[in-house]
Amino acid sequence: MKKYLLSIPLGVSLVISSAFTPPVSVNPPDEGMYPLSEIKKLDLKKAGLKINQSDIYNPNGLSLIDALVQISGCSGSFVSNEGLIITNHHCAFSAVQLASTPEHNYLENGFVAKTREQEIEAKGLTVRITDSYEDVSTKILNAAAATNDPAERIRIIQNKSTELEREAEAQDKTIKAQVSEMFMGKSYVLFKYKTIKDIRLVYIPQRSVGEFGGETDNWVWPRHTGDFSFVRAYVGKDGSSAAYSKDNVPYKPKKFLKVNPKGVNENDFVFILGYPGRTFRHRPAQYLEYQEKYLLPYISDLYTFENQSMEEASTGNVGLQLKQATRIKRNANRLKNYQGKLQGLRSIGLVEQKRAEDDDMQKFINGDPKLSQQYGSLLQNIDNLYKDVFADAQRDLWLSELYSSTNLLGIANALSILKKQTEAAPNKTLYFQQNKERFKKVVDGLYDSFVLESDKKIFNRMMLDGFKLPQEQRVDAVQRLLLMDTGIETSAKEATNHILTTSLKDSEFTAKLLNSSTEKELLAFDEPIMSFVNQVNEQTAVLDPIKQKREGTLNKLMGDYVTVKELYKKKDFIPDANSTLRLTYGYVRGYTPVDATYYSPFTGIKGIIEKGATGNPEFKYPDVIRELYQKKDFGMFKNPKADDVPVALLYNMDTTGGNSGSPIMDANGNLIGVNFDRAYSATINDFAWNESYSRSIGVDIRYVLWVAQKVDKADFILTELGVK
Repeated sequence: MKKYLLSIPLGVSLVISSAFTPPVSVNPPDEGMYPLSEIKKLDLKKAGLKINQSDIYNPNGLSLIDALVQISGCSGSFVSNEGLIITNHHCAFSAVQLASTPEHNYLENGFVAKTREQEIEAKGLTVRITDSYEDVSTKILNAAAATNDPAERIRIIQNKSTELEREAEAQDKTIKAQVSEMFMGKSYVLFKYKTIKDIRLVYIPQRSVGEFGGETDNWVWPRHTGDFSFVRAYVGKDGSSAAYSKDNVPYKPKKFLKVNPKGVNENDFVFILGYPGRTFRHRPAQYLEYQEKYLLPYISDLYTFENQSMEEASTGNVGLQLKQATRIKRNANRLKNYQGKLQGLRSIGLVEQKRAEDDDMQKFINGDPKLSQQYGSLLQNIDNLYKDVFADAQRDLWLSELYSSTNLLGIANALSILKKQTEAAPNKTLYFQQNKERFKKVVDGLYDSFVLESDKKIFNRMMLDGFKLPQEQRVDAVQRLLLMDTGIETSAKEATNHILTTSLKDSEFTAKLLNSSTEKELLAFDEPIMSFVNQVNEQTAVLDPIKQKREGTLNKLMGDYVTVKELYKKKDFIPDANSTLRLTYGYVRGYTPVDATYYSPFTGIKGIIEKGATGNPEFKYPDVIRELYQKKDFGMFKNPKADDVPVALLYNMDTTGGNSGSPIMDANGNLIGVNFDRAYSATINDFAWNESYSRSIGVDIRYVLWVAQKVDKADFILTELGVK
């Protein structure tokens, strides 16, 4: 794998140590998710690494990095030379749902393919492998340097990024290129990825193992969730990426991880490689204020309502429950995460902390004539911009959720876009024929989770919210449906019946529109739902230039903000996570979340039995687990100190969304667990990290192997992993 050196200057930042003093004295880790180029700047040997640092990342040869994959928004790792990948149960959840039927409910009962022939397609799952990267900041920023127009600046950056991506893909047709912004408005990196399209389910534990504790335990410690799954990557016989085919063969990775079935102990050094999603640690106080006042409470409340509506609509119907399972799970995960962030922001007063820091930075600027001349108005300009953002926040959030909240609206919007683009094309029939399949995939995905009664309940809620928007933030299409003499409750019901009484309820009708030989049927299709969507999109088109100007202005301001903040702090920063490959390291360590309480860093099967006795249905587990526990049948996976099998472990590494499925490795680079969550107090990690409260959670590899061998009789997994 070719690698190029990033030119982003980074450094090491200090953290506050936990109030609890661990039994063994160890240094706290450095905050941050380090890009590949920065690994060489760390002293991991001093931290506890026993292998050579180049064994983790070697620009000139194979290393552990080459075993890492990004799997549909999560992370994962190859664990055999036959393309076997371990990731989280919740990362494979959607594919398992799509493979399930009431007759073959793999989501509930699990799936075990003891032969390659029994492995089934994991629909929707793809794998990306980082092939190389290159700093393209100079090329992009030089292209944008000639304009002072904020909206034009964004367009130039986007166009130049697309140009560089296309150039890279033209030079190597086996890769997919993507420019990622490392520091907003300041630095950009071109990543090249290999993509594997044919992924198959191999071993999925029962839902009562893979999702033990459900939402009761989500973002909570102590945890007892067996959040793991095994899938396999396949390619064409010539080794090239290919769509699902029975003729494909298992992919041969350059590198795969070895498993340490003995696990680790408290205070042992550990590290993670993975693809963390998004963090926002280098933003001003106003950004956090927006999160606390607007985004976090609104989304949390809306998703709570959506899930209640979907659960009510599918009560007693397994087929409908399966259709909506993935969306319910994603919503629940996001809303609890947002609730935790909201609580964290308020409990530590992070907005006030940031505001005080920004005030001190303004004094620093004012104290230096050169900085004052160049950046004297920087923080005031940021404040002015966010005042405009706050003024439109409720409407913008409502619009951002409209099409994703209601499947029928999402379908209508896709058809509306295709209609508009087809009407504008010089050759309408040709354009329609060339693009209808692309839109059909979008529509089919929406029908996969479509339940009419859920749509009705949720759209009714969206209309109520729309009617309540402040006068200066009104959505015109919504206001036209408000019946002044009957009030918003009746208006919402009438609007719901009017808009959702549509032929689009029938997926076959929509398929017929998109399968037509010409565009005529689609262009002639006109119902109230289409008129509503068109009106919303017309207003959105008017608002877009305003938002683009703000985005362009913020892009430039944030580049300057980070530059000045680095001078003020007298250090370089680690770029915020952005779904690119990173390393984080730390120690297996408990913590004290509240006064007089210490959480140790391992849980065991005993805890599963204890939780099961509470009667909470989310603590249901297979009877065989209790039987094995009573017999003390732990095999080689017992922790002698606890006389139990470790189930989950806790550590002080820096993780966020996207790190789900990341391999947890010991000091020798062997796999000892799979990351899947954070403790509730660490949901705020996206905005701030602190060793005293930031803890992440993984499933212990010993529990993975024990469940595979003892519970599901999937001994072939242990054989392929080389565990004896």
